[in-house]
Amino acid sequence: MAIQNTPNAVKNSQTITVTDNRTGTTITIPITNNSIPATAFKALKTVPALSGDSIDTNDTSNGLRVFDPAFLNTAAISSKITFIDGDRGFLMHRGYPIEQLASKSDFLETAYLLIYGVLPDKKQDDTWRYEIMHHTALAEDVMKVISSMRYDSHPMSVFITAIAAMGAFAPEANPALQGRDLYTANADVMNKNIIRILGKAGTVAAASMRVRMNRPFIPPRSDYSYCENLLYMMDSHSEAEGYKPDQRLVKALDILFILHADHEMNCSTATMTHVGSSLVDPYSAIAAAAAALYGPLHGGANEAVIRMIERIGSVEAVPEFLEKVKRKEELLFGFGHRVYRNTDPRSKIIREVAEMVFEACGREPLIEVATALRDAALKDEFFVKRRLYPNVDFWSGLIYKAMGFPLDFFPILFAVPRVAGWLAHWKQLLDHGNGKIWRPRQIYVGEGLRDYVPIEKREERKVENHADGVLMLPHYQSKRRLGAKL
Repeated sequence: MAIQNTPNAVKNSQTITVTDNRTGTTITIPITNNSIPATAFKALKTVPALSGDSIDTNDTSNGLRVFDPAFLNTAAISSKITFIDGDRGFLMHRGYPIEQLASKSDFLETAYLLIYGVLPDKKQDDTWRYEIMHHTALAEDVMKVISSMRYDSHPMSVFITAIAAMGAFAPEANPALQGRDLYTANADVMNKNIIRILGKAGTVAAASMRVRMNRPFIPPRSDYSYCENLLYMMDSHSEAEGYKPDQRLVKALDILFILHADHEMNCSTATMTHVGSSLVDPYSAIAAAAAALYGPLHGGANEAVIRMIERIGSVEAVPEFLEKVKRKEELLFGFGHRVYRNTDPRSKIIREVAEMVFEACGREPLIEVATALRDAALKDEFFVKRRLYPNVDFWSGLIYKAMGFPLDFFPILFAVPRVAGWLAHWKQLLDHGNGKIWRPRQIYVGEGLRDYVPIEKREERKVENHADGVLMLPHYQSKRRLGAKL
């Protein structure tokens, strides 16, 4: 596929003219990279109809605002990292198609590409791998934080807490303590903390798994590859001397990590850049991004796919399930995407990786149901017309399940590789951003100006549910343990 940039001559001739019918004002706005600056609309102003002490809640005198709930058509940043053509089902990082990276690269090389913009030469590659794998050990204080978590804590809660703790125990990495130009004025400081975070992310993930299993932590090995080390630390029998993970699983996980490393301005990456714009330390920003990923609409999608396929149960039950989806009695997980209007290119690669894993671990029984579901949906006009194609989450959960990972660990396997993408966007923001904190506007639709009424003069309101106000909550005996579930 040829990707072409628009010639400058064409760019310069592209404009859009907007007339405000309220005032007759006309403005001409330049179109660059098929986008227009939202601030141009601030030139469209009207005089408020209100006067005196009245307040115009629409703020018409400060210009027209652009209303875009959930950022359906808003570009908040220009980026050189990842390009997606949703109509064609195409994805590339720094100009390299995802298919080439998945077949020819590995996770650490792809991480370097995302963060620094080029494929490393031999010396850079050797140094990068050495530094990453020699920054995998966690500080004792961080290990104590992880050890303090309950065995039934969700792995993502442990991951988020540990990443934040890493920042708490590294005051030298905090711009709030060391100065706001800590990272913009010193590339070495930035690189050092990029290496620290990426190196330790896998160890934090493994430690969260060991907490769940109530087993001792396994120290990382610098002589293993990144994904090999992660599997080594997580495996329940890796206390055995000389244990080495199955190389087929190492390769499969490495490809999956490449596929999950970055995906443009998604929810968690937007969180990373939004929080990062305040010049907070990268540990806090990564923890915030991981918290966004924790949500079931983002990092929990492949878990939802597994639960859906388990409910279907058999190939024979697929047609009836799809009919229920059409009647809105069931939800179809693993199909469709906010950006893609074609097959997610990552899903094709993951389907091939699945066979590699099944060869090592045995065939996952649910794969037959999943395949039947995919085939039926792709032949059904109802789903084809809505351009609902399998996405990356459809197959990845089946692979992780076959490898023996518990369902609630799936988001961790999304978060660890995505750390590379988060760091790439964080570095880009600090290197090339305009230095302004991200501060979206809102459309106020609440009450107009009101006078305060003392409580003794307020009329009693009828509150029927918690959405209308606070109702009396159920209370339990004082003997219950602190922190017990309500």
